[in-house]
Amino acid sequence: MKNVIKIGFLALSFGLFAVACGGAKTETATDSTATAAGASIDSAAKSATAVIDSAKTAATAVVDSAKTAAKTVVDSAKSAVKAK
Repeated sequence: MKNVIKIGFLALSFGLFAVACGGAKTETATDSTATAAGASIDSAAKSATAVIDSAKTAATAVVDSAKTAAKTVVDSAKSAVKAK
C-alpha cells in the first residue's frame, strides 16, 4: 500500500513538472502603451530637431553677416592706414 501512494505522488510530480515547464515555449509580448509613447517621443524629437536646425541656420546666417561686416570694416581701416 505504501508503494502505491509513493507511485501516485511520483506520477503527480511528473505531471506538475510537465505542466510547469510547458515545453520551454517563449512568447514575446507587445506593450501598446510603450509603442504609443515611443511614437510620441519620436515625433517630439523630430519636431525639436527641425526647430534646432532652423535656429542653427539662422544663427549661422547672422554670424556670417557679422563676419562679412567686420571684414569690411577691417579692410577699410587697413586701406585708410595705407593711404596716410
